[in-house]
Formats: sequence, C-alpha cells, structure tokens
Amino acid sequence: MIPYERRLQIAQLLEQNEVVSLDEFCEALGGVSESTVRRDLKTMEREGEITLLRGGGACLKRDSYEIPVMKNVSEKDRIAKAAAELVEDGDSIYIDSGSTALDMMKYLRDKNITVVTTNALIYSELQSPNIKCIIAGGEINIATASIRGITTNNFLKSYYFDKAFVGMSGFSLEAGYNTPDLLEAEKKRIVCKNAKKAYILADSSKSGKSTLCKVLDLNQATIICDKVTEVVKGAEEYIIV
Repeated sequence: MIPYERRLQIAQLLEQNEVVSLDEFCEALGGVSESTVRRDLKTMEREGEITLLRGGGACLKRDSYEIPVMKNVSEKDRIAKAAAELVEDGDSIYIDSGSTALDMMKYLRDKNITVVTTNALIYSELQSPNIKCIIAGGEINIATASIRGITTNNFLKSYYFDKAFVGMSGFSLEAGYNTPDLLEAEKKRIVCKNAKKAYILADSSKSGKSTLCKVLDLNQATIICDKVTEVVKGAEEYIIV
C-alpha cells in the first residue's frame, strides 16, 4: 500500500471517528507498523490536515482547507456519478488524478469505453472487462498518486478524447481553474486542449480559491459542482448535482 492510499484510509477513519488511537490506525490499515503510521500522521499534521494528540492519537483539523478526501465525501460522490452519466458507449475519455475522478470508475463498469489516465490508483477500480485502460507513463507523485512530468506530457499530446474529466485545487474569478503544482497545471492544459469536451470536477469548497498556477479560464470548460456559487455562475457552463 503506497503512502497516498494509507492517507486516504486514515482520512476516512478520522471522518468516521472524532479521535482515533495509534493502535486503531494500525489495525484498520491491516497491520501496518506503528512507525509507518506515525510517519504518515506527522506528514498529515505538517500539511495542516490533522492534529496529533498526546499518546499517539489524532483528530481532524476542522479548519483545514486542503484535505482532499476528508471533506465533502457525499458531494464528491454525486459529482463523480453525474460525470459518469455523461459518458457514452464507445467514448474515449481521460480520467485525471484525484479522488473524485477515481470515484467515477465505479459508475462506469457497464460501459464499453477506453480510459486514458494519470491516476496511479486506478488499477484498484478496474473490475470490468468492458473498459480498455491506458495508463500514461511518467513520474508518480507518491503524495497524490498522480503520474506527471515531461514524459507524461509528451505521451498525452498524442491522445485525443471525446471527454476529459479533470480535477482542480480551486477555481476563482481571478485565477480561473487552478492548481498549486506547475507540472499538474501543464498536464491538465494539454488534456483539456485535446478533448472535444472538458469537464472540471470540483466541489463548492474550492469555489473562490486561488492557488499558484492558472490552468484555464472559467469559460474554457464545464464545471460539475454541488452548488451554485458566484464563481460557478462565472463559468457560464455548469452542472449542479
């Protein structure tokens, strides 16, 4: 189990329980060592996602804004389901890294499609013989399970999609659709440019948020979101779930 997968499970445990002890983490993670869990918890604390407690336990840092899967789980699932419903038999689609894009896979199992992806976790969701999956080459960012870099970009430049489903860290009137990662920004631009239709998967907690790198203007893609905000209205094309 890679660090990103462990952190997802840790996040889910903390969503379900106000406080989780070190022993409970180890047991829930299938016997992972205490030292490994402590290392993951320290990383999550450093990134502002959790608060460590005396004795080795942890709880969510409730004012954290950056937690990718701890918050808005039901909203993300609705977004993923709505996105999957846009996919038709015979489509060639791009699935981005990130939990919301990954959640689409469970709703796509009955469709005859081709999926190109940079999501390193997708193998765990490939349970359908109907789906042909092409995984891009490149460097894996262990923290986010995202495949990226020059090799990835060169690979993606040769592929064209009926639909692309892309995650973003934020979207705002000033910075458009954005991400704090330069490599991710370039990858997302390539994919959206090569797609007949680009969809942004982003829940409303990301509305009004500006990070380092602008990827697209709001009018360059259709956003799928859980509620209408002033920024969503600025996108012109949007789907509310």
